[in-house]
Amino acid sequence: MKKIVYYLVVMIGFTACASNEKKAETSGPVLSPEEKQKAISDTSNYTTIQWLDSTTLALGKVKKGEVVEVAFRFKNTGDRQLVIKDVMPGCGCTSPEKPQQPFAPGEEGVIRARFDSKNQHLGSHNKPVTVEANTKPSTTHQLYFSVEITE
Repeated sequence: MKKIVYYLVVMIGFTACASNEKKAETSGPVLSPEEKQKAISDTSNYTTIQWLDSTTLALGKVKKGEVVEVAFRFKNTGDRQLVIKDVMPGCGCTSPEKPQQPFAPGEEGVIRARFDSKNQHLGSHNKPVTVEANTKPSTTHQLYFSVEITE
């Protein structure tokens, strides 16, 4: 019975997160899954990305139970549309938001994630967020944030 309740809570949490997604701060159209796949698989559509702040952010001290937001700013520095294929957390305590629309050359955007410290142990944590995009020389980007959970 506990497992069923747990799974229901998890599913409700995922549904609630999906319905509360913020729209990304750009004017580009949302691409269909087929258009995204074409942008990712066809290397002639690849562009370049610049992480504007850092790919490693220190959030400092967080009280156990708090939810904190982290933001990684980027810019499309290439000459093709930048398509974010996927944004994946390193664990279930992190909930990333994936921009749905492409970013035009020169346009800036943000990868956001929320970290929930409720079920984490006290002490230092380093958490990864993986971004997949139609970028060269690599399509995978590792972003990291660190927190210290306190009482």
